[in-house]
Amino acid sequence: MRLFFTFSYVIVNFYSIQYGDDSKMPEVIVRFFTTLREIVNNREETLTFGESQTVTVDLVLKFLSKKYGVPFTEYVYDVKTGQPKSFLQFLVNGTSTSSIDGLETRLKQGDVLAILPPVGGG
Repeated sequence: MRLFFTFSYVIVNFYSIQYGDDSKMPEVIVRFFTTLREIVNNREETLTFGESQTVTVDLVLKFLSKKYGVPFTEYVYDVKTGQPKSFLQFLVNGTSTSSIDGLETRLKQGDVLAILPPVGGG
């Protein structure tokens, strides 16, 4: 039995079950920390996308916003600008997206997107 959630050409396989040749359906892992981990009730989630879709950090954030609703959206996005809040860091395979292409950073099979809150110390 295949169970998928679809939205705007995005397919999420909630059970991470492999069916046939999935080489054409890239999977991206999203890792959540602190408050976001509590909002989504998970440490990480694997998202599977359609083969012809260009997957960007922006697309992943918008999908997660739709999936997790108001709590996720209010935590990630600035209500005045509609942009992600400046205190959040987005890392793709350990590299800040600000040093790549920002929200338009393209993601490919096996990439890990980490959404990090501000780091404080003392």
